[in-house]
Amino acid sequence: MSNKQPAWAPEDLDRFRAVQQLAYRCAEAVAATLEPGVTEKQAAQRMRHWLMENGADDWFHVPFAWFGDRTTFHRFRTPLQFFPTDRRLEEGMPFILDCAPVADGYTADIGYAGSLGGNAVQAQILDDLQEYRALILAEVRERKPLNAIYRSVDALIAKHGYDNRHRVYPGRVLAHQVTRLKVRGPRAIVAGFGVRSLQTLGRELVAERIVGRSPLWADGKSSGHAPTPGLWAVEPHLGLRQVGAKFEELLVVTEDDAYWLDDDLPHVRAWTAKAPAATTPEHPTADRADAVSDAVTEEESAA
Repeated sequence: MSNKQPAWAPEDLDRFRAVQQLAYRCAEAVAATLEPGVTEKQAAQRMRHWLMENGADDWFHVPFAWFGDRTTFHRFRTPLQFFPTDRRLEEGMPFILDCAPVADGYTADIGYAGSLGGNAVQAQILDDLQEYRALILAEVRERKPLNAIYRSVDALIAKHGYDNRHRVYPGRVLAHQVTRLKVRGPRAIVAGFGVRSLQTLGRELVAERIVGRSPLWADGKSSGHAPTPGLWAVEPHLGLRQVGAKFEELLVVTEDDAYWLDDDLPHVRAWTAKAPAATTPEHPTADRADAVSDAVTEEESAA
């Protein structure tokens, strides 16, 4: 194990947790303001203003918003396509809000999925994401190589009949490390990322590569090592029929254990509220898409 990784003190974890809570409060607040006709650019700008007014002083990356089929990164070929567009939100359309604020050097990176007026396909994906959260934690605790855990996630995606959309992110990342920014310099933004965050990530890339590791968790050889102690922003992103959903939150990895930094998050609260339904038999794997289609049909009939 590398001894360069910080042994986060409880007060440090409290600060990271507070910034993550800030980011999720922002996403929930802005989601509540969304209505037909709002554009991705307007939603992202609302997040940016909200965060700046409530304690954020820098960015890992500026806020993003994706509507409709863009929640699956449909036909994304270049990094520029991730930036918010003039796509307008419509009734029944899924959306994803993603923000990564920094406050006093402490960083969070979150993803919040929802829809305007309800979307049965996305609702099913969001329910199923609970299984991915449990799988990732279990295999990190088993100290499996990061690329092997990535393949386990891929296997579960195939079982459910979904499409892996985090592979479209730069570097195909399922997660990336997060740390406290300690570099000095201007708090400028380049290509959507805070300059100080880019400097920190660059240093981490060099340092980790020297010891045969990477702060970017993907499916390649550079991730063929046991989970590195520290904080990881984990974001399984799934798609089905041009509808996407994900969560993104911080995972704490220690020398011999792992745990999610906070369970008081919107997606976890939603799963907890549905806990009594956990005894309902799971849809057969091959019928996942059919089950979603049935739900959509029922929803349309009710309308």
